[in-house]
Amino acid sequence: MRTTILVVGGAGYIGANMVNKLLNAGYSVITFDNLSHGYRDAVIGGEFIRGDLHHPTDLAQVFKQYQIDGVMHFASFIEVGESLINPGKYYQNNVAATLNLLDAMVAHQVSNLIFSSSAAIFGEPHYLPIDEQHPKQPINPYGLSKWMIEQILADYERAYQLKSICLRYFNAAGAAPDPRLRERHHPETHLIPLVLQVAAGQRPHITIFGEDYPTFDGSCIRDYIHVDDLCQAHLLALQHLFQGGPSAAYNLGNGQGFSVKQVIDTARQITRHPIPTVLGNRRIGDPASLIADARLAITQLHWQPRYPELATLIDHAWQVHTHNTL
Repeated sequence: MRTTILVVGGAGYIGANMVNKLLNAGYSVITFDNLSHGYRDAVIGGEFIRGDLHHPTDLAQVFKQYQIDGVMHFASFIEVGESLINPGKYYQNNVAATLNLLDAMVAHQVSNLIFSSSAAIFGEPHYLPIDEQHPKQPINPYGLSKWMIEQILADYERAYQLKSICLRYFNAAGAAPDPRLRERHHPETHLIPLVLQVAAGQRPHITIFGEDYPTFDGSCIRDYIHVDDLCQAHLLALQHLFQGGPSAAYNLGNGQGFSVKQVIDTARQITRHPIPTVLGNRRIGDPASLIADARLAITQLHWQPRYPELATLIDHAWQVHTHNTL
């Protein structure tokens, strides 16, 4: 019998790419998603169940119907700005609803979880690159909600033997060749897809939020990781747990940063579009630089990013974007 993985939030950008990777690796996959931010056509194989983490009866039905071996959790809200305006929404979804999932796992004796965490748990960096031991001082409700779950997971392991690996994303980007797996948030807040929308004529310009940061060109610097590399790390983390490995947390990034202006310039080269810019004010809670130290994942999970180049990330995303907009 094949190993069965429940992918919660598997109709979203990263979740759908993960479902595809799991299927290709020979796993049996069940996607559980309420489609509030995901797309049914993004789930290109396995079983699909429309359900909601806020409804424990939905979860109970899934765990009773299927023999689940492991769970991957991608069903969080992710917009930092919105979390500042509406923190209750983020604590309800990212914390309270996740507790429903954890309690369902405990009730049905499913003890392996891969949790999508975030670099937002670190807040303003004390040093770069950021390793796993960096102080956790989130500066917005989104980051705080992720850090709360990491701490809750430690408690659940002590009490209920629920093992977990928390994967702290820096900036997911890029695309798989299948256009159904592309990045399509509404509203879109991520830099690379916004820049590509300008190149495709869907937006008049891209806004640079501040150019007076203490960086080499004045714009913010971020560490971008290809979605396929991100999913490969999840697969390795899952195998780590199945092989009896301990719970852990890992930072996932390429260990190099690119500025907002570098992203725009690289996109201009790839798309051959001028990509007009306008200057905006700094956004609250935007650190000048966020760069990952991912050596722990490389050494312990034997993970190796295949697509670390910024040009490759943007080119893959552009290929899919143009396919979908022509």
